[in-house]
Amino acid sequence: MHIHILGICGTFMGSLAVLAKQLGYRVSGSDANVYPPMSTQLQEQGIDLMEGFRHEHLQPSPDLVVIGNALSRGNPAVEYTLSEGLNYMSGPQWLAQFVLHDKWVLGVAGTHGKTTTSAILAWILEYAGMKPGYLIGGVTKNFPQSAHIGDSAFFVVEADEYDSAFFDKRSKFVHYAPRTTILNNLEFDHADIYRDLDHIKDSFRKFVNIIHPDGFLLTAFSDEHAKDVLAGASCEVETYGFSPSADWVADDYKFENGEGHFTLSHKAATIATFHLPMIGRHNIENAAAVAAMGIKLGLTAQEVQKGFATFKGIKRRQEIVGIKNDVTVIDDFAHHPTAIKLTLEAVREAYPGQRLWAVFEPRSATCRRKIFENRMPQSFTPADRVIIAGLFAPDKIPPENRLDPKRVVECINENRGDAFFIPEVDALVDKMADECRPKDVFLIMSSGGFSGIHQKLLDRL
Repeated sequence: MHIHILGICGTFMGSLAVLAKQLGYRVSGSDANVYPPMSTQLQEQGIDLMEGFRHEHLQPSPDLVVIGNALSRGNPAVEYTLSEGLNYMSGPQWLAQFVLHDKWVLGVAGTHGKTTTSAILAWILEYAGMKPGYLIGGVTKNFPQSAHIGDSAFFVVEADEYDSAFFDKRSKFVHYAPRTTILNNLEFDHADIYRDLDHIKDSFRKFVNIIHPDGFLLTAFSDEHAKDVLAGASCEVETYGFSPSADWVADDYKFENGEGHFTLSHKAATIATFHLPMIGRHNIENAAAVAAMGIKLGLTAQEVQKGFATFKGIKRRQEIVGIKNDVTVIDDFAHHPTAIKLTLEAVREAYPGQRLWAVFEPRSATCRRKIFENRMPQSFTPADRVIIAGLFAPDKIPPENRLDPKRVVECINENRGDAFFIPEVDALVDKMADECRPKDVFLIMSSGGFSGIHQKLLDRL
């Protein structure tokens, strides 16, 4: 069977290509920009990559075309697929039909922390010898690729609420029919496809409603929006978090020697003390959920801890990309006000007494809009200095709906902050390089490549 994937270099679609190849199918794919690291991963798997979306890429006709959600009507390959009557489906539908149909699906859902939580969960299962399959929306440092079929019934999937395809506007996760689920949190995001928070909640309610009745749902105690979508759950439901009222309680949190430490209890019975080599209280809360899920699946506390101790992290999640002249440069994917604030708090805790720069590119479909303009200044509070770059592809957002970065900077400065609006990357790098001093920490946040700013800064340093 020959499968051709349109939009193959996206993390999700590239992961599908890896899974399809492991299942023994012939796999090829097209994308507008074929570039590393995904292109390298795919080529190493023996997958044929083609630049652009020419209809010749679909000749001779493949048995199936899998269409990514970044593509729409008007795309030459999409139009050819439809006009020639080729078999096609969305990525999530393919994953459900070809991979997940006979698996014990462990879904990790929520607005924030899905990638980290699913990566830690997959790793502790792998380290304990359970040989799970997985599909993770990021590049983990423990696994050789972002997806793997696995050698057991278990399959960990990052359950994304984004839409499936131009012809299927349902969230990806409604295809997955999980048996066990972690629901981290729920906030408004993805303003390009959701009207408001209630619209997103409707999708999460559908997701909760299809969890296997003999399964298990673990949700954050402190998140009222997450708890608001649980009414349709027919499975066992428990909560986790720092609150003593949660079913699974993370207590005695402290950060020492580059690790977060916590004690986990279940309904007042102490399980064990764990430590995770990651920064940030929010990551410890994610780890508490993973530990609870691992124990529910039959792992011992010792097995969970060994998995935690060997977890190496994820690229673009508080990743140190370089230290030059005693200046530290950190890369992170944060693009939502909540994620920005939590990440800054984590870095502040890890580097006490050092000057912290927050450098942010408004790039995602949501943060380029005015929706969070009033919330955004407060999210930068933990930083000593803030630089906000120009909007990525501003022409794609109507002028009346665009975020005003200048206004965000003005609000920060009105509240005794130290912020700058510098739209061009080269000028931004000049500012950082000219004014930095030893022990400074640069946290650079963007949901994209940010024009290679990290290496440009390191080269200047």
